[in-house]
Formats: sequence, structure tokens, C-alpha cells
Amino acid sequence: MTTFKVQKREMEKKAKQVRREGFVTGNLFGKDIDGSIPLVIERKEAEKIQRECLKGSQLYLELDGKKYDVLLKELDYDSMKNQILEIDFQSLVKGEKVHTVAEIVLQHKDKVVVGLLEQLLTEISYKAVPEAIIDKIDVDCSKLRLGDTLTVADLDIAKNKDIEIMTHMDTPVVSVIAPKGNVPEEETAEEKE
Repeated sequence: MTTFKVQKREMEKKAKQVRREGFVTGNLFGKDIDGSIPLVIERKEAEKIQRECLKGSQLYLELDGKKYDVLLKELDYDSMKNQILEIDFQSLVKGEKVHTVAEIVLQHKDKVVVGLLEQLLTEISYKAVPEAIIDKIDVDCSKLRLGDTLTVADLDIAKNKDIEIMTHMDTPVVSVIAPKGNVPEEETAEEKE
């Protein structure tokens, strides 16, 4: 796991001023931390976090010479200004379950040649101890055909005994649907008879 350097934020400075100086604001909170620790992160370091980590990723923060095992809880991004505004982290306690999310990533989408692939769910909510945390779920779409639907229960994460799924198991994740306005060839052939 990668370690990212952060610093304590001086609260006399407003967030806008901190951002103008080339930093991103943030917070570190958790059961083992009294209240929360306001942070500043150099913009380049924050951009590296954004590139390498997803919401729900586990990483290390180095703050005042101490290393924290954390979860990326929230990343606020202003798409108009093309900049990260704030990043929040939750400190993890060994052996204690934490509520987080794993991003769903569709693989081999180009293998679906008949129908349209429709992603209905982008992340799965779950609880796990730090040792069992995953940040993404790869879904292989290569065997999906027209009319197929995968639900949360069909995914490998649902079979992992170390993970307690919070998202309903019947929730559809991805479907292959007929393009609007097109009638499948089989129906057309039946109508002609």
C-alpha cells in the first residue's frame, strides 16, 4: 500500500486561501482519534491520491512522523475548476469492522456484441475489518448475452465470508438490453409466420 504525506492544517487560514497556496484541505477522523484532525495535502500529492485510489480504498497517511492506516472516505472534486477541493479519511482500527464501498468496474465490455450493456450500480456498500477491505470489484462481461442481468448476489464479493454486504443482494448490477427501437431478430421471424 502506498503512503501519502499530509500535514496538520492551521485553522486560522480559510479553505480558499489554503487552496490558492497550492494545497487541498482534508480531515482525518476515526474511533481512535479525538474529534478529527484537519489536514492540508500538497496538490500534487492529492492528485496522486485521486489517480491511484478509489473511494473506499485503503492507504497509509504519514502525519507528523506517524503512519495511519486509513480509508479514503470522500473526495470532493470541482469539475468546473478541474481541481480537488477536499479529501476525507477514516482511520482504521485493526480487527474492527468499518462501513465502506467498493467501486464496480466492468471488464470486457467490447465482448457484448448483441444488445446494449447497461450498468445499473456503480458501487457496493459493505462492512469488513481492515484486512478484508477491497476497493474495486471487477465484473467480467464477456459471457453476458441479450437479456442477461447480474445482481449483487452473482458477484464474488457476495461469496466472501469476511465481508458483510449492505447493498440488497437482489439489486441489479449490469444488464444487456435490446437497443430502443430495435426488435430482436427472433421476434421478427415469429411475426412473419
